[in-house]
Amino acid sequence: MDDNAAMTKPPTPSGALRGAVDLSSLGSPPASASGAAVAGEVLITGTDAAFQEIVLATREVAALVVLWSSRHPETRGAIDNAVAVAGTMDGRLQVVEVDVETNPGVAGAFQVQQIPMTMGLVAGQPLPLFAGVSAPEQIKPVVEELLRVAAQHGVTGRVTGTGAGGGPDGDEPPPLPPLHQEAYDAIERGDLKGAEAAYQKALADSPGDEDARIGLAQVQLLARTASVDLAAARAAAAADPDDVEAQIVVADLDLLGGHIEDAFTRLIDLVRRTTGDERERARKHLVELFDVTGAQDERVVKARRALMSALF
Repeated sequence: MDDNAAMTKPPTPSGALRGAVDLSSLGSPPASASGAAVAGEVLITGTDAAFQEIVLATREVAALVVLWSSRHPETRGAIDNAVAVAGTMDGRLQVVEVDVETNPGVAGAFQVQQIPMTMGLVAGQPLPLFAGVSAPEQIKPVVEELLRVAAQHGVTGRVTGTGAGGGPDGDEPPPLPPLHQEAYDAIERGDLKGAEAAYQKALADSPGDEDARIGLAQVQLLARTASVDLAAARAAAAADPDDVEAQIVVADLDLLGGHIEDAFTRLIDLVRRTTGDERERARKHLVELFDVTGAQDERVVKARRALMSALF
């Protein structure tokens, strides 16, 4: 673990709900465990004993997990800034602080390499966000994007007791368009074909529906990778760097795992090395992954420039 608290500009999260870390090793908490999500508190403490309960709670309310170190008190600034931003989100976000010194299980599950580190948790799935102590004005757009991703996956709950405009006593968020709700409900059931059909109908009715376009791209990505063997896919890609199909599969997996720049670089390099139909197939798939990530994402903007260079 790097003990330096670096200042890093936070990227926006991918809309795909499959993070680069595995939280399944964190056991279920005993009934008396402390540190579980507590209704009415924006900031809560995560522990090895109770973290699985917190993970489950993110099916209802999205969370920021801030991993810090009591050996380095300056890293608490990441918690303070996250809480400052969460406090403006009308109860739609909870902040979970985890001291990596006393909770090695959580630190190990999140594969902590540097502290402080901030992760998103939506519907039990981790989304890598950023390392370092970032200012609230940097964190806010990331949080807004995280909440948009949460809404796409039906995670629209609020921390109770947050007062007017926030919890159950405040205004409820506006209902989703019917076809979007149909898609979200299908995703909840694991019916990716149903979700895809709903998004396609939404786009047919309104070709300018950007949320439907992104949602469709995300669902199609999930469907493509649902039965892929990760180890076998990476072995095939390593064995033949110019195999377009093998590189596309690993790029999809990288994107789902939160390694967005790795996915883009893999396909841009493939475009440089290939010609004709193979080159066009790699280019078109890369553009599809841009749609999954979102046109305004800085990584997409950078990758588009690199793609132009690779093409010309």
